[in-house]
Amino acid sequence: MSKSFHFFFLVLISIGIHLPAFAQDESMIIKNLSKGADVILTGKVTQKESRWNESKTRIYTKTTLEVDEYLKGENNDNHVEVTTPGGEVGEVGELYTHMPTFKENEDVLVFLKKDTKNEGYKVLLGEEGKIKVIRDTKTKEKVTGSNMRLKELKSKIKSYITEK
Repeated sequence: MSKSFHFFFLVLISIGIHLPAFAQDESMIIKNLSKGADVILTGKVTQKESRWNESKTRIYTKTTLEVDEYLKGENNDNHVEVTTPGGEVGEVGELYTHMPTFKENEDVLVFLKKDTKNEGYKVLLGEEGKIKVIRDTKTKEKVTGSNMRLKELKSKIKSYITEK
């Protein structure tokens, strides 16, 4: 057998070893997010506005989400405001690593925590608490960036919430 075949075989084996571990890590993260969040919802980004704080030392972005469904948390509002550090005001931009960013008209599933400093919510665990939702071009189903069906993810989240 050729060396390239052996290398290819080793790559396949190593991928096979790591995929289940990644799936377990992802499930554990979703479980922790589900249990720790005050509110979990699916929705669409309808508005974003970046502003300086009162002392003009930090920029924060307020993102408005139009709610499709609440998976956790009681709220009669069909819009929710989420505050994230960073953004652009005029010629000045501030970027924070591991913080989620939102785009206009983006569909998302978010794990939120009440923001005690500001009105509204913040995303739990930074970028891990925001999952982009897209429509699969073949099946027309909503899926996550990691290609998990949204229905399955919502079912998992609901089971974690009710788990004792």
